[in-house]
Amino acid sequence: MRTTRDRIRHAVGFEVVGLLIFAPLASWAFGYELHQMGLIGAVASLIATGWNYLYNLLFDKAMLRWTGQLRKSVVVRVLHAILFELGLLVVFLPALAWYLNISLLDALVMDIAVAVFYMVYALVYNWLYDIVFPVPSLKHAAARPDGAAAG
Repeated sequence: MRTTRDRIRHAVGFEVVGLLIFAPLASWAFGYELHQMGLIGAVASLIATGWNYLYNLLFDKAMLRWTGQLRKSVVVRVLHAILFELGLLVVFLPALAWYLNISLLDALVMDIAVAVFYMVYALVYNWLYDIVFPVPSLKHAAARPDGAAAG
């Protein structure tokens, strides 16, 4: 399992990099001012950071319980990203409609576009994060010739 410090690094890095990409891209794509998309992104980021920590902790515990390990196949990574974004979609839809003074349908279309962006981003970010910062027990197992976990 990952440590609390590692989970915090993961969540903060995910949100900072995501916001730096999201705000200018969303401003351009949706035609709103950069500061509006930046505020939406920042508030969403704060909520998503907490959700990211909790969701990944629960997902890892579920993986350990159901599979006995933490290695994620491509299919599991895609499922991981989709479930994460669905949770955020439920929270952000009413807030987005209210802040931009748009209909729930318009907010849904915008939210789906943002969710698709973040699903792809989450898949890539999490995959790269696991390569750069492997789970300690997996790193030790990979270093041993027999593939068994060290210790």
